[in-house]
Amino acid sequence: MNTEEVKVDFGHTDIKRVQDYWDSRPCNLFHSKAEVGTKQYFDEVEKRKYFVEPHIAPFAKFDQWKGKKVLEIGCGLGTESINFARAGAELSIVELSQRSLYLCKKRFEVFGLKANFYQGNAEKLEELLPKEDLGTFDLIWSFGVIHHTPHPQNVVEGMKKFLKKDGEVRIMVYSKISYKLFWLMNHTKTWDFSQVDAMMSKYSEAQVGCPVTYTYSFDEVKNKLLPGWEVDELFKDHIFPWKVDEYKKHNYVKEDEWKDVTFEQFREFEKELGWHTMIRAHLKH
Repeated sequence: MNTEEVKVDFGHTDIKRVQDYWDSRPCNLFHSKAEVGTKQYFDEVEKRKYFVEPHIAPFAKFDQWKGKKVLEIGCGLGTESINFARAGAELSIVELSQRSLYLCKKRFEVFGLKANFYQGNAEKLEELLPKEDLGTFDLIWSFGVIHHTPHPQNVVEGMKKFLKKDGEVRIMVYSKISYKLFWLMNHTKTWDFSQVDAMMSKYSEAQVGCPVTYTYSFDEVKNKLLPGWEVDELFKDHIFPWKVDEYKKHNYVKEDEWKDVTFEQFREFEKELGWHTMIRAHLKH
């Protein structure tokens, strides 16, 4: 067993590598077998996403943002985007992946909805968004995104500039300690906690080899990611209990270790070992 801790340095990663990775396979691209870009496709993507990740909608509280300005950082296929727009939010979207943004725009066309779309690096928000948007957003939403950029703190600094004084951010980043970590350690036979960062960066997504993946403890969220912010809510959620091979075939068969676990027990495990660290915060005044 290697006792020397492997430190993964993402700071020098070329952002083009990150863009190419997500252009090659936008998140949730295969959530439907229908023709990509059709109404059926987008409806099936949404149904499947919220079936396996039912915690997203209650966290977003889409209806709460009717008539409010919302900035989404990282849209993927636009499942949350379309729900903010349906709820009546005035939505702006920043997305690094050209292919993801294209599909998100297509989704808005299919459903006859509008948003402002900006393609580029969220670490440079001031170069992407109009200056008149500074200090105007009621909500900045970023779900499972900023842990995939080389310098997450640069994104957070940009958020500060575009958020209203009484606005809030709702963010999801990956958890340092989770069921997914232990599942991976078991399947890779890497029972060496000094290798955690390297392992999670390699296997964080369904498509192996994501160029950048940070994970966070609660202390790291408060002191490293969001120093100077007031954290209003911080909790874990989401365990993926399905057999991966069956899931890829659109079948839902639970892993043996979960098949006899009650819903209430499962929710308790998610609170302790969830892969998603959920954050709601506002700027200190």
